[in-house]
Amino acid sequence: MSTISASRSRVAVVTGGAGSIGSAIVRRLASDGVRVVVADLDGDAATRVAADVPSAVPATVDLSVADDCKRLIRDTVERFGAIDILVNNAGIQHIAPVHEFPEDRWNAIIQITLTAPFILTKAALPSMYANGWGRIVNMGSIFALVAAPNKSAYSAAKHGLVGFTQAVALEAGPHGVTANTVCPSFARTPLVMRQVQDLARTEGIEESEVEDRVMLSQTALKRFVEPVEIAELVGFLCSDAAGAITGSALTIDAGWTAR
Repeated sequence: MSTISASRSRVAVVTGGAGSIGSAIVRRLASDGVRVVVADLDGDAATRVAADVPSAVPATVDLSVADDCKRLIRDTVERFGAIDILVNNAGIQHIAPVHEFPEDRWNAIIQITLTAPFILTKAALPSMYANGWGRIVNMGSIFALVAAPNKSAYSAAKHGLVGFTQAVALEAGPHGVTANTVCPSFARTPLVMRQVQDLARTEGIEESEVEDRVMLSQTALKRFVEPVEIAELVGFLCSDAAGAITGSALTIDAGWTAR
């Protein structure tokens, strides 16, 4: 049972909070009365998102720096008295075959996608344990469950994130804390749309053909996942209603993994 005082709002940190999916999550959590820290490498973008959400505040953080991760959680607890929800949403991508994959890009993807969630979770759990309630949601991917060529680092990091989440769920469950991974297929974000444009240009084909042949060929629903749909799932997982869901990798993949 939660020991959170009814007199205070719950507090969340959302990394990558200025992006399309992150900002949708920020707004979804705020709609439930949660105080949200919009954490992003782009401090100006985080400030713009927070300015549109009355219960949100911005924070500039470089997730490749361990001390920055620790500072983010420490500052949140000092400012609000606790952290109740951690959404590890930030991530980066690089596409190349293994034999050409730059080692610095491999290290950066592992650091931001896997190591930073570990450091942030480690820092956040004591506050959650003290209050007897907490929610950790890690942003996976369809490529946390299936692999893809030319995405070795991303697939490795996201697969590792699922395993890490499951381990946290087992440890944190007795303290009233849940941990889950959300695994979307391609979402309608500027990053994905730029990939469509780049592939269309390099392959000399129409963007619609890239979408059908590359992005959506494996899905039952021939469309992209919308950021607001991902945010709705995250919002549910952060609610009291989802208290029995932990250690899960929940797909929102338009039927990709039904094959």
